[in-house]
Amino acid sequence: MTWRLPICSSAALLLLLPACLTPAFGGDVAGKIELRDSKEAAVRKKQDFSGVVIWLEPVTGKPPVPAPIRARMVQKNKTFTPHVLAIPVGSTVDFPNFDPIFHNVFSNYDGQLFDLQLYPPGTSKPVLFKSPGIVRVFCNIHASMSAVIAVVDTPYFDLSKKDGSFLIPRVPAGEYRLQVFHERATAATLNALTRRITVGPSETLTLPAISISESGYLAIPHLNKFGKDYTPAPDDGGVYPAVRQ
Repeated sequence: MTWRLPICSSAALLLLLPACLTPAFGGDVAGKIELRDSKEAAVRKKQDFSGVVIWLEPVTGKPPVPAPIRARMVQKNKTFTPHVLAIPVGSTVDFPNFDPIFHNVFSNYDGQLFDLQLYPPGTSKPVLFKSPGIVRVFCNIHASMSAVIAVVDTPYFDLSKKDGSFLIPRVPAGEYRLQVFHERATAATLNALTRRITVGPSETLTLPAISISESGYLAIPHLNKFGKDYTPAPDDGGVYPAVRQ
């Protein structure tokens, strides 16, 4: 879509300022996520539709370089919080350990590979995420700990709230591909949800509800950072069994 700017003389600039600037203002993109066919109690009983990543990519050209942020993913009660984090590429995530035990955060799946090694309670380690992608995060000590970091190469993204709602503000007018990621959906399901949308200036584009089926998703136990089965978890007194390599 091509926007033609009115020619504004300096004498008429103040009178025509809104018309001159209209194409520079973006519209908001809003919508709602619905999860279906789930085996998760939080979804079935509590209607919790949070944690779905939604982002926009221009159909032509590249999006503006997103401003990096500093975020954190806390380790407490042997759980990563938040469980799903969305950040722009170039951002740094801190991994503070708020448990009274050691943790070893790592990722060896698609996305960015890293290994923070074993570190004690009350300390934190950062990771700089240089490339876009979906990063699966685990602890090498506690097999039950997992999280997801979605690194996106665009400033136009959001995470769905508990009620499934999302809002991407100030998107410049134009044509975009809407992309969705949900950790309990198959790649085929997510690919089918990709759609093309048109954003107008200074308006809110409310999309039809996006329904994501979890049917066909299989939770596969992950291995430790050495590609081996996990050894028995250490006790909370700090006794660590040998790590299988």
